[in-house]
Amino acid sequence: MEQWLILLLAMAPGLLWLYYFYSKDKYDPEPVAWVLWIFLLGAAVTVPVAMLEGLLGTVAGGVLAAVLVAPVCEETAKYLVVKKTVYLSPVFDEPVDGIVYAAAAGLGFATVENILYLFSAFDESLMLAIQTGLVRGLLSVPGHVLFSVTWGTALGMAKFMPGREGGVLVRQGLVLAIAAHALFNYLLFSAIGFAVLVLVLVPLLWVLAERHIRNSLAHSFFRE
Repeated sequence: MEQWLILLLAMAPGLLWLYYFYSKDKYDPEPVAWVLWIFLLGAAVTVPVAMLEGLLGTVAGGVLAAVLVAPVCEETAKYLVVKKTVYLSPVFDEPVDGIVYAAAAGLGFATVENILYLFSAFDESLMLAIQTGLVRGLLSVPGHVLFSVTWGTALGMAKFMPGREGGVLVRQGLVLAIAAHALFNYLLFSAIGFAVLVLVLVPLLWVLAERHIRNSLAHSFFRE
């Protein structure tokens, strides 16, 4: 029974945040099947990415692995999940779609990661697993989607831009997502950093995400 509770606690944040971002696409909602497929693909890449991070982490060392290797590997993997699949499909027909599918990929990745962390904590105690779940549900899980929204916004806008301008925008979005992810991980290493993370970085990322959503919706509306 306790294992099922931990599984529910691990999965609930990802599914709730997925619904939140999906509901933002109010003009032409994406097919649920596609959103769930991208969520599952985001989840599927978690294991190979973790293996790659493990190999590179043995060379880079603890702090460098957290602030460089992990952000680069994870954001690139989530980006490729969207870019190589639904981005090439006719259903990707609005700028805001980049945000929706980036959120799905990020939350799929975050959900599997959350399951692994919570069951690892559960080996110590049920209370530790619950505490870990609450903290990660409020910070780490939405953190993944907030990073992804940065390159997702760029991807959505670039789809409808001519020439190489779109490619430049996407690269910028991916670099910014990696930088935000790196700063997030770095701030976890100290109590002061954690306070900055909670009080400054995460609220700022939410403000930026909401602005990206409004701008993408505006562009989607004018495309109608």
